[in-house]
Order: sequence, then structure tokens, then C-alpha cells
Amino acid sequence: MAVPRQVCPVRPGAIGGLVLLALLAACGPAPVATGVDDPYEASNRKVHDFNKKLDTAFQRDKPEVANNTAVESADTTMVADAPAVAASPEPVAAPEAARSGVSPLAQGLNNFGRNLDHPRMILNSLLQLRPGDAARNTMRFGINSTLGLGGVFDVARVAGMPERTTDFGETLHVWGVPEGAYLELPVIGPSTQRDAAGKVVDFAINPLWYVLGTPTNAVAVAFTLAPDVVDRVKYADTVDSVLYGSADSYAQSRQIYLQNRRYDLGGGAVGSNDESIDLYEDLYAD
Repeated sequence: MAVPRQVCPVRPGAIGGLVLLALLAACGPAPVATGVDDPYEASNRKVHDFNKKLDTAFQRDKPEVANNTAVESADTTMVADAPAVAASPEPVAAPEAARSGVSPLAQGLNNFGRNLDHPRMILNSLLQLRPGDAARNTMRFGINSTLGLGGVFDVARVAGMPERTTDFGETLHVWGVPEGAYLELPVIGPSTQRDAAGKVVDFAINPLWYVLGTPTNAVAVAFTLAPDVVDRVKYADTVDSVLYGSADSYAQSRQIYLQNRRYDLGGGAVGSNDESIDLYEDLYAD
């Protein structure tokens, strides 16, 4: 249903909804989980194999990928011996430096897509009752949309104003929703039950759907996926080493995703999102 253009009065029901959101945020965040909860491992592994084949299809021109696809052992019993993910102040593995081979056009596309994603992040920061983060991203969005020519140039970052990346999965965490079981989703990749639900809600509540008209809104939302594709190129060496150089790429990607995601939710990487990438959240696209 299209949103009316005229200014709508605030109704009692809307006020009640805002009060409910405030109460949810006031409940306190869920405890950061420890260990591995993977009751769907059998089906997750099948999805992982599908995702890996999909990734391989786009990497066939790389000899190291073709040579390493046979490295992974067929013996899945090694998962029982994989180190459990424990609470730690540091992520499991820091990504390597980005490749310098990313073209200026690809980097501009990356910046443009990230800028378009700011309204969604601003909304999530407000739902988390974090007005400071919302204000930072609002300023970034304004600066980059004007001085940065629609976000093609990340002028705000150069000025010392990195983005505060967030999503509805983090919003659910702030509201006290537990992490749930580990999941690997088709195309999207590693996730959890909480984050999977968050991705669905993020898609539905993205302000671009309602501010822009059809089909411009669909094109704009599609552009927000561009950074995931560019990041796959930037951090190709690191991602390839896990997918094609690990004895058990499923167990390795699961461990790294969970630990880095928990590290982020615990506040360990706040404010540093422009310098790092959550490899296994954004591995395939979201």
C-alpha cells in the first residue's frame, strides 16, 4: 500500500507502538552467546556446499580455486574436533588488507551502495535507542549525498566520520532476543536464527521502499547489495583461503562468522566498520 503524500497525524496506536519499542530497548541486550548451537548441521552443510559451488562458478578463472576445491575432506566427523567458539575480546581472524586491484569504478559503486543503505541503518539505530549512531549516519548520508555526488565519493570518511554499520539482527539483540541456532542460508551464507529474521525485516522496513516510487525503489535497494560484491573482490585472498584452503570450510566459516558477529554485538568493533569487513556475514550477499 502506498504511503499517502500528506502529513498524517500521530494516532494513539502509533504512540503505543513507539512506547512498546522503547520498552523493548529498555529491557537490555541479550547476553552474547558462547559455544556452537548447530542442530541443523546436516542441512546447513548441504546449503554450504551449494553456496560454495555457486561461488566457485564465478571463480573458475582462478587456478588457485580450481586446485584447492579438492582439499576439503569428505570426512565430516572432524567437526566434532573443531574448536568451539568461546567468548573472546578479539575476533577469530582479522581480514587481510584489501586488494589494491579494485577499480575506481567498483569502489565508486561500493560507496554509492553503502550510502543508499544509510536510511535503513539510521532507522535501526533509532529502534535501538542509539540517537548518537543515528545522528552520525544521518550526517554522513547528507554529506556524501551532496559533496560526495550521491555517495560515489565517501567524503565523510575522509573527514574522519566513519559509518556505524547496524542491522535489524542487532536491533533484536538490543531488544533481548537470543541468538538462536546457527544457520547457513542459500546465497546469503552464514547466519543465525536471529540474524536471518533480521534480514527479512531489514528488507521490509528499508525506508527506500516507501520514500521512492516504483520502480526506482527496487533499483535503489538493489544497489545496496553492491558493496557485498565489491567486498568479495577486495578480500578475495582471505575468503578463498577459508573456502578452498581449509580442511573443513564449513566448520571454519561457521567459527569465524559466529566469533566476529558476537565481537561486533559486544561492542568490540564499534566505529571501525569502514576499516574491516565481516567476511562471513557478507560473503555471498544479503
